[in-house]
Amino acid sequence: MSAEHAHLPPGVEVIAALQGVTARIPADAEARTIRVTLPPGDLGAPPHRHPGPLFGYVTEGEILFELEGQPPRVLKAGDALFEPGGDVIHYQGANNLSDAQSQLVVTMFAPPGTPVLTVVSAEELAERRHLRVTQP
Repeated sequence: MSAEHAHLPPGVEVIAALQGVTARIPADAEARTIRVTLPPGDLGAPPHRHPGPLFGYVTEGEILFELEGQPPRVLKAGDALFEPGGDVIHYQGANNLSDAQSQLVVTMFAPPGTPVLTVVSAEELAERRHLRVTQP
C-alpha cells in the first residue's frame, strides 16, 4: 500500500489508480455506472467503441478483454480495467467461462445523450485490422 492510501479505514482498498486520464473525459460529460452480466460462454457485444473513457472492475467470473492496439487478456474477479473510449475499438468483452456467469461494473464518462456503445462496421474493421494485436 502506498503512503497516500495508508490513512484509509479498514475495509477500504484502492484497487487501481491511473494517472493522466482526466484529459480524456469529454467536457460536460455525465458519469454512467453500468453493470454487464454475461451468461456462461457469452461472446458479449460485437466490436464497438464507447463515446468516452470508462473505468471498471470485474465483480464475478472471468472476462476475455481485447482493445485495439493491445493483446487479448483474461480479467478475473477483482481485476480493474480502463478503456479510453473515443476512436479505440473494443474487440472483445466475452465471458471466458463456459460454466458460470461473469460480471463487471464500469463507470463511463460520456456526453449526455450519446449511446453507450456504437457497433463498428465490417468495412471499418477491415480497414483497421493492422491495429489489432492478436498475439500476446
